[in-house]
Amino acid sequence: MNNVSQRINRIVGQLRGIEKMVKNNRSCEEILQQINAIKKAIDSLSKEILVSDICRIIPKEKTEEVKKIVERAISL
Repeated sequence: MNNVSQRINRIVGQLRGIEKMVKNNRSCEEILQQINAIKKAIDSLSKEILVSDICRIIPKEKTEEVKKIVERAISL
């Protein structure tokens, strides 16, 4: 779960960065780029948490298959 904590901290830092960008009247395009990056980071975090949880209860040889299924589901 250490990797999860690192990802969360990174996302929080990105959000604070967006807050500063808004306060400093940065361009809409720049802010939206950062928001898009955060969306992707949250999707990756969701995938990691879900796969980690599922992989605790399935056989190890199914891990890669589960990762692919979860990735497809999250990208919908």
